[in-house]
Amino acid sequence: MKTNENTVLVTGGGSGIGLETAKLFSAKGNKVIIAGRDIHKLNDALLLLPGTTAIAADITNETEVNHLVKRIYEEFPKLNIIMNNAGKAHIYSLSESSGAFDKATDEMLTNFLSAVRLTEKLLPLLKQKEEAAVINNSSVVAFTPASRLPSYSASKAALHSYTQSLRHSLAQTTRVKVFEVMPPLVNTDFAKAIPGEKISPVAVAEAILAGIENDVYEIYAGPAAALHALYRSSPGEAFKIMNKAG
Repeated sequence: MKTNENTVLVTGGGSGIGLETAKLFSAKGNKVIIAGRDIHKLNDALLLLPGTTAIAADITNETEVNHLVKRIYEEFPKLNIIMNNAGKAHIYSLSESSGAFDKATDEMLTNFLSAVRLTEKLLPLLKQKEEAAVINNSSVVAFTPASRLPSYSASKAALHSYTQSLRHSLAQTTRVKVFEVMPPLVNTDFAKAIPGEKISPVAVAEAILAGIENDVYEIYAGPAAALHALYRSSPGEAFKIMNKAG
C-alpha cells in the first residue's frame, strides 16, 4: 500500500508511538489528523507537525467520539487510513486485591472496545476508497501475556482476535487492508512505570510505515519478532521469558 498522499487519523497522536507515526506520515506528504484527550499534548505535537489538524477527543467517551466522527465526515471526507493507537495500561498482581475489575474495564474500553466503535463508525468512508487501511496498535502481550499486566494483556489479545476477524471480513468485499502492530516495551510516557528493556517509538513508527508499504499485515517491531517466533515453536518458553519465570 502506498504511504503517501493519504488522509490519516491517528488516535493517541499527541505523544509516543502515535506522534512518531504521525511525523513519518506527515513527512511523506500525507494529510494527518491527530486525536487525543490531552489538548496540551496535542498543541505541543502540532509544533512538530506543520499542516496537521488536532482534534481533542476522549475515545472512551461516546459523545466525544461522535463529535470526532462528525468532523471527519464533514472536513476530511478523503480519510482512508485509521490508526487505532490510544491505549491504557495498569500494572498490578491478580494475587492481590488490586481492583482488577475496574482496571480491566478501563483497559478493555480504551484498548479494545473504543477501537471497535471508531472503526465501525468510519468504515463507510474507508470502503469508498481505492486504497484504505485500518492500523491497530496491539502488543506482543496479545499472544504472550505479561502477568504484571494481566488485563492489559487480555485487552490486547481481544484486539488481536478482532483484528484478524476484521481483516478476513473486509477482504471478502472491500479494498480495506487491516494491519496490526506488535511492539515490545517502548520508551514512552505510557510505559514509564513498566520495568524492562524498551525500544524507541521512532523504531516502532518506522516499522509501521515499512510494514504498510510492503503489505505486511502483522508488524513485529524490534525484539517482538523473535519472541513471536519462539511463541510459535514453544509457547511455554515464550511465557517464561516474558514473565522471567524459571
